[in-house]
Amino acid sequence: MQELIQIHTPEGNSLPAEQRKTLLLARLAEIPSLIVALSGGADSAYLAWAAHEALGVRALSVTALSPSYSAHDQAIVEQFVRKLDLRHEFIETHEMDNPAYRANAADRCYFCKDELFSALDELARARGFAAVAYGVNADDTLDFRPGHRAATEHQVLAPLLDAGLTKAEIRLLSHRAGLPTWDRPASACLASRLPYGTEVTPERLALVERGEAALRALGFRQFRVRLHDKLARVEISPDEMPRALTLEIAAAMADRLKAAGFAYVALDLQGYRQGSLNETLSPIGKSSAKAAHGT
Repeated sequence: MQELIQIHTPEGNSLPAEQRKTLLLARLAEIPSLIVALSGGADSAYLAWAAHEALGVRALSVTALSPSYSAHDQAIVEQFVRKLDLRHEFIETHEMDNPAYRANAADRCYFCKDELFSALDELARARGFAAVAYGVNADDTLDFRPGHRAATEHQVLAPLLDAGLTKAEIRLLSHRAGLPTWDRPASACLASRLPYGTEVTPERLALVERGEAALRALGFRQFRVRLHDKLARVEISPDEMPRALTLEIAAAMADRLKAAGFAYVALDLQGYRQGSLNETLSPIGKSSAKAAHGT
């Protein structure tokens, strides 16, 4: 796949969202065939929809399954592709086989994305697809992003970024297109709930997944269960925090998280924020890690 372009500076930054959408679709239509990495978040979902609009059956959306990908996210993808009648496949990735990934340093995301793009490259070669793309957008900082470094090394296309589309514009255009993912809360892999230096294991990932499923069952929408040994540090979005602070719901959270396997439960009074696990890093490491993923 040496003919593929690398990530470059976004264009069309002065264009309104609808014109950027037109630019996106026009550029996608120029690609002979395309594999889209579909995680199920708002960005990758919009890119999958746009590729389908521009290329029809010449576009294939692919979702990678591994212990760090939750059953909830898989269900979201299954519903999405069924609703839109997208050409789609699940594959398995094996980042857990890599000791560098399991070590969970600040560059963990690089090894995950390297495994993903290696698998998609292999699929593209086997099926004769011309390119692979993923859903990075114009709001994402390109400096010090391990996952984006892997994308550049694999010459993965970034159509949303190239069209200059921001997260807010992607949500707006997704809403106009009738996509159910337009307002989906920010999401990240389960490994992002583990502090750096804590080994990523299937057992720890499964514990986090059970904990977050328990909070979802209580009706919370934007949250994280951060794993600290046997303690669950729960982050709830500011607008949902008043409900979490009621005695009834706080007790229910504690009961359900302990039933999921945690020994202790703590509610983080700062609420949900991206990259909270980076707060203990040095300034240099913090910048690198926070840019690595929307945790």
